[in-house]
Amino acid sequence: MHSIWHYNYLMEPSTEYVAFEEKVKKTIYIDNLSPQVTKAVLENAINQFGNVKDVQFIPTYFASCGVCAALVEMESAKQAEEIICEMGDSPLMISGMPRPVRAQKAQVEMFEDRPKKHQRTIVCRWMDPSHRNFELARKIKDLTKKHAAEVQYIMKLQLEEEEKLHKQQSETLKTNYKKYELIDGVQADGNVNRLKAEYGITLNDH
Repeated sequence: MHSIWHYNYLMEPSTEYVAFEEKVKKTIYIDNLSPQVTKAVLENAINQFGNVKDVQFIPTYFASCGVCAALVEMESAKQAEEIICEMGDSPLMISGMPRPVRAQKAQVEMFEDRPKKHQRTIVCRWMDPSHRNFELARKIKDLTKKHAAEVQYIMKLQLEEEEKLHKQQSETLKTNYKKYELIDGVQADGNVNRLKAEYGITLNDH
């Protein structure tokens, strides 16, 4: 059996809900975050673009995939829009490394502590298999399960791509470190000065 419901409510939203809607306009949703990212780290990263008022980590419902998401409230709706545009054009730098995170406008449904929009009463009851909409409800339920499986598979592929990116970034960082270490070593042992004298060249000290 499946449940169906109906409800009645007043049309005017509450004052608390109106204030909540303004908060939603100033909030961005960021996903594809590493589980190691903390509130302080994310605040520092987003503060590159504006003033962060609050950070709230929320479940992605794909916890087995090892990704996290957060709601970041900015000082104004304009700042939130600018950040979304900025992050769409370039990767977000987190702890000095670029992360392929995604940003979009927050939606009301993303807030677990959202206030009620209307004073309403919901009445639920089980749908009998003989009900005319029972087959439709069953198909919707099966389709939802299928979509969830597809999303989880896509997330798995995406994490594999991220792991490749992480390895490439690590190798690049190690290579650059070795290069600068070699340059420092050449300068320290006097080889640079000997080469300058032997070939009669002028090198910039910077």
